[in-house]
Order: sequence, then C-alpha cells, then structure tokens
Amino acid sequence: MFVATILSCGASKSIKSKEKTIKGNWVLKKISYSKTGNYNVTLFNDTTKKCLEGSTWKFVPNNNSGVYSINGMDCIAGDRDFIFVIQEIDQASGFYDFLLKPKSNQNNIGFRIELSELSESNMKWQQNLMIDGTPFIINMDFIKQ
Repeated sequence: MFVATILSCGASKSIKSKEKTIKGNWVLKKISYSKTGNYNVTLFNDTTKKCLEGSTWKFVPNNNSGVYSINGMDCIAGDRDFIFVIQEIDQASGFYDFLLKPKSNQNNIGFRIELSELSESNMKWQQNLMIDGTPFIINMDFIKQ
C-alpha cells in the first residue's frame, strides 16, 4: 500500500497579492462571447447572461468564500454562495486560473475560469469551452465598487 501526503506551505506571495486585490465587492458589468450570434448559454449551471449582467459579487479570500446576487427582471433573484480558489498556472506569464464552485450545486461541479486581468478597479474572466470542436470563449468583465 502506498500513501502520499501533500504538504502545503500556504499560497505564494503572488497568489496572496491577487487575493488581496480581489477582496471586496464587484459588479459583473458585461458578458461577451468570442463569436457573434445569439447563444442560449446557462452560466455556472445557474442562469443566463442577461441575469448575470449587473449582478453583484463579494469575495472573502481569508476563507475562500463569496456570494453573488442577482436582481434582474425576469430572473430568479437572490444570493448564491460559492467557494473559490485562485491558482497560479505560470509565474513567468502571470496566468492564473480561478476555480469557482457554487455551494448550492447538488452535482458538486466547479468551474475553471482564466483570471485574465485583475487590477484594483477591473477584473476579467475568460471561460474557455469547446462547442462542436471549435473554441468558444465567454468573457466576463467586472468593476470594483
């Protein structure tokens, strides 16, 4: 029998810096797609682009939790709790992945999103998918409140 133990010394300085920057309240201002057209996309196994645009997000890095709130017309309004982790993909390039897992998700599904931009006032996520064998990117642009 082989047993492996993984020890972690905590997040790198770079990750801690990203967590400090992401902490607080954000608004998801715009969702766009890499291809033009009308798409019926359900984001995070929850809701549509229309309902997520304008949603407010709160990130609490010290316990990797957060909540996003939907209040749009013709949407199922309310708060959605989630957990998240920022993972450094390549220190040299500065690429990071953002792992988001809704707490109400009964299928235990999480979502891997590229954290492509993060500043004190703006954040951009890119979710890379394959549709009919072709790359498709969902861009999500946030501003800090």
